[in-house]
Amino acid sequence: MAMKIVQAGDPALREKTRELTVEEIGSESVQKLIGLMFETMYEAPGVGLAAPQVGVSLAIAVIEDKQEYIDKMAAGQAAQRRRSAVAPHVLINPRLTIETPATEEFFEGCLSVAGFTAVVPRALRVRVDALNERGEPVAIDAEGWYARILQHEIDHLNGHLYIDRMNSRTFTTRENFERFHAPRTD
Repeated sequence: MAMKIVQAGDPALREKTRELTVEEIGSESVQKLIGLMFETMYEAPGVGLAAPQVGVSLAIAVIEDKQEYIDKMAAGQAAQRRRSAVAPHVLINPRLTIETPATEEFFEGCLSVAGFTAVVPRALRVRVDALNERGEPVAIDAEGWYARILQHEIDHLNGHLYIDRMNSRTFTTRENFERFHAPRTD
């Protein structure tokens, strides 16, 4: 059963999350939360979900960018954004390192700012050191759209939303994005 995604204005989205111990990660309650977070992300649908987005102040995020989402994009858009499928995985207590000062700007949305989008600059390449759902250390080197997803979800764990980083003059409803800015698929 999917959880409710909290929206901008909910205090849970503005708090720095608490890190988990390896013992906590293996607990039944945390494992159940991770499963529910995946279910919630899939139902939304989205490519990432952080625990604060379901009102839980723990340093956990789930990510998966499905090929079926990419296949629905306009011709050339996936290549322009350097977007490719990302297998499902869990990040716990992640540490983000920006690998290059270079950034790219693209429209970005958020399940907790439903109905809106804006252009957000993000680093092109990042490294994330974290624990997985078994409490094992993982290191991720990512670039392009995957790097953007990681930055977005880790921002949530630090109490930030994309609207804190956006180019405010580009903030628009999803409807107007589709009308004026979305690449055409026909």
